[in-house]
Amino acid sequence: MTRRTDWAEYEFDASGASRGRGIGSGDAAYDDSTGEGGLEGADSGGGRRRGHGARAGGSRDGGPRGGRGRSRRTFGEAAAADGGTSSESRAEREEPSGDPVERARAICLRLLTGTPRTRKQLADALRKREIPDEAAQEVLSRFEEVGLIDDSAFADAWVDSRHHGRGLARRALARELRTKGVDPTLIDAAVSRLDAEQEEETARELVARKLRATRGLDRDKRLRRLAGMLARKGYSEGLALRVVRQALEQEGEDTEFLGDE
Repeated sequence: MTRRTDWAEYEFDASGASRGRGIGSGDAAYDDSTGEGGLEGADSGGGRRRGHGARAGGSRDGGPRGGRGRSRRTFGEAAAADGGTSSESRAEREEPSGDPVERARAICLRLLTGTPRTRKQLADALRKREIPDEAAQEVLSRFEEVGLIDDSAFADAWVDSRHHGRGLARRALARELRTKGVDPTLIDAAVSRLDAEQEEETARELVARKLRATRGLDRDKRLRRLAGMLARKGYSEGLALRVVRQALEQEGEDTEFLGDE
């Protein structure tokens, strides 16, 4: 007989702590610095276990010797660096056998522990583990109902984090979100929160930080390096040339060769 699933359990993560709405609940939802190490580092074995950790070369809180613990990463950096590999491996090792719905639920909860994920990312992980489509869709739909999956909030948080943390422009942000399976309508809504003025201001800040490193190079090489840096972050050619020209003018460079916009 199929085991009855208590859907109320979806409101809690594997540790039993309330998850609330997950993605929309603040920075803590995007910090993967408290992943599985926080559970495995619990001192259930007394001083001997603490001693073992010290001999391994780390501090008691899991950070490097002499440090103050793990560094905090932004949501976008954590999600990009994670890529799903370590969390998926953990889910594969610990998934229960038997009921496919329970297996799907366990896999999704563990994958969501480290960082928020889109519905497509979770669906791909379940397909890889050969979870039947019917069971996968049941779990994914229920996770959406209780707020553990929220692609709209995921897209908004991704844009905020990757723009302010990495200086990515709207075009690059939209490309990243497409690779994560976010619906185009949600992508448009998320990137539209960045207006043209904010995007240009970020481009100026990026050039200002890079400008000093290009001093001593010839003018053309400075132009190519600075404009290329902006292009890789998704800025348009016109915007990149305008921002670079103005930055070089402030340093006394002759920018007539760039022409007028």
